[in-house]
Amino acid sequence: MDLNKVRNIGISAHIDSGKTTLTERILFYSGRIHKIGEVKGAGDGATMDHMDLEKERGITITSAATQVRWDDHVINVIDTPGHVDFTVEVERSLRVLDGAILVLCSVGGVQSQSLTVDRQMKRYKVPRIAFVNKMDRTGANFYSVVRQIKEKLGATPVPIQIPIGAGPTFEGVIDLIDMIAITFEGARGEDVKREEIPANLLEEAKEHRHEMLEALSMFSDDLMVALLEEQDFPADELRKIIRGATLTQSITPVMCGSAFKDKGVQELLDGVIHFLPKPTDRTVTAIDIDATEKAKKAGELTEHETKRVNLSTNPADPLVCMAFKTVMEQFGQLTYTRLYQGAIKKGDSYINTRTGKKVRFGRLVRMHANDREDIDLAEAGDIVAIVGIDCASGDTFCSESVNYSLENIFVPEPVIRLSIEPAQRDGADRLSKALERFRREDPTFHVSSDPETNETIIAGMGQLHLEIYIERIKREYRCEVTVGEPKVAYKEMPTKTVEYNYKHKKQTGGSGQYAHIVGKIYPLPEDAEQNFIFNNNISQGRIPNQFIPPVEEGFERALVKGPLIECEVVRVGADLEDGSYHDVDSSERSFETAGWGCMRESLEKAGMVLLEPIMRLEVEAPENYQGSITGHLSSKRGVITQTDTREGTAYINAEIPLASMFDYANELRSMTQGKGGFSMEFGAYKQVPKSIQEEVVERRRKEKAERAKK
Repeated sequence: MDLNKVRNIGISAHIDSGKTTLTERILFYSGRIHKIGEVKGAGDGATMDHMDLEKERGITITSAATQVRWDDHVINVIDTPGHVDFTVEVERSLRVLDGAILVLCSVGGVQSQSLTVDRQMKRYKVPRIAFVNKMDRTGANFYSVVRQIKEKLGATPVPIQIPIGAGPTFEGVIDLIDMIAITFEGARGEDVKREEIPANLLEEAKEHRHEMLEALSMFSDDLMVALLEEQDFPADELRKIIRGATLTQSITPVMCGSAFKDKGVQELLDGVIHFLPKPTDRTVTAIDIDATEKAKKAGELTEHETKRVNLSTNPADPLVCMAFKTVMEQFGQLTYTRLYQGAIKKGDSYINTRTGKKVRFGRLVRMHANDREDIDLAEAGDIVAIVGIDCASGDTFCSESVNYSLENIFVPEPVIRLSIEPAQRDGADRLSKALERFRREDPTFHVSSDPETNETIIAGMGQLHLEIYIERIKREYRCEVTVGEPKVAYKEMPTKTVEYNYKHKKQTGGSGQYAHIVGKIYPLPEDAEQNFIFNNNISQGRIPNQFIPPVEEGFERALVKGPLIECEVVRVGADLEDGSYHDVDSSERSFETAGWGCMRESLEKAGMVLLEPIMRLEVEAPENYQGSITGHLSSKRGVITQTDTREGTAYINAEIPLASMFDYANELRSMTQGKGGFSMEFGAYKQVPKSIQEEVVERRRKEKAERAKK
């Protein structure tokens, strides 16, 4: 496989920007499908939205992978969801992709979820092309979107095309590199016509080309000289400059079109080949586990440092690949895998470096949405799926000769929870199977049980996230369920430093228990990377080394339920300074119990406060409703961060507590006569105002008392 002719790309965007429609056109023009399905409306639905729920709701829930051929290149495409509740699907796809297409709506522009996707792309250093879609919509404004890419995303947009017309008059694009007009004819826009630029658009095109050249001259001395001397510059050389600047993420090339009206997609595919990276363009590093452990033992590295190695894309080298997504199926698990180095041969065995176990890869398949074709071999740079192996999302597989681990996937915290139980007794088994499957497939879906009430609690990224899973349990497992009211996933945090001097003594016939620990607990800053940090400052063997880890375990066990409303305690630092032990009565268990009791006692004195999830909200509604919407959000403890009006539509951005948002969809609908829409994503955990905290604590106390009566 010639890696110079491979591209691994994702298609990401704000909800309803037209990602899946665009993917459908890519499949059609590359000959992968012969009939175009639409996301909404009659027919079979879009190829990549293969779940019934996706077809019914017209949204993408799971990312889907396929492979297409274009201009004798191979493109692996992953279509990702736009809805923030399924953000982990975007996260894990971008983790393994080399490049991406950021789709933006020509009317909506850069919206809240576009900002999230942009952050994710930057986190994994993924170069991208921006595609301004829906140029046929009334109110389409290409130049306004380009401005927003600069202002809101802080990127350097370089339009390499400009539209011919906009809204109902949109006809095609002008290519500023070759200076030609491109229109799309035929029943489905498959006939691409390249002609001279119409005389009435020539001046405008020259002006925009000059702006493009000026922006690109920052990356090429030759181009700067040619500009100063007013000489022509070869188009192929220009493409090389654009490619180089895109790969270093110095610029974002901007293209435009209308996927729904079959305009501009072929040019975008050419852009993917010209400007997005091939697997050999990206330097991927892995952690060398053996070398890291050796260096730590020798004292060359601190606890959090690692030794890294650069991976090669040579298929002859030892295998290094990452399982980035798992799907449980009737006949076992389907594991989507990205190969970074070496090759996978069907029937060979490889080591899972997390578990240390050897796993045989019995069946390899190439995915096309929900269909698959069997293959015998996959090489570095490829994305394939393995059938029937047991592993978790984020696991690294290697050949026996190396022991490497790839950087894991960032997983956001769930913010909403509810209780769930089977409606009939005989459904308990089916429910537990469903929950176990979804928990393994989706790292943002948490399942736990409340020991006091014996309730099963599910937690996720938002109401829609949990709604979809509840619907899937009913359909796929034929299990009717009863669900409780959605609740906010509060957290607790100390605000004061507390010094402790705690003794645990127990004497009951035979050997007793003794542990004594001295130190302090204190709050960690808001931006702390870990929720709990433990520092062992014991010197001169005041407590033997084997008793230190149990103290830390005891501390951690006590943080599961805080003193206010029994929620998880976060942002806690604990220093162990001193203590004592007994030759006979001290044991690991004694010190763990001491850690647990000490932390519980200390938290009672630590000025505990509640933290609540604050959501980033974007509301879109006709301009005349702007005043009432902002007033309503302020009454819900919302803070308006930005307002903008474009073409008679108001865009309102706010930060607002999740607790105020449970019935917002209905409230907004009635306030705007059904014309308003909103999207929301998790922002951060922030302190609850004192009066609200008292209400929440009192409400939970009453709930507990009522449960005790039952």
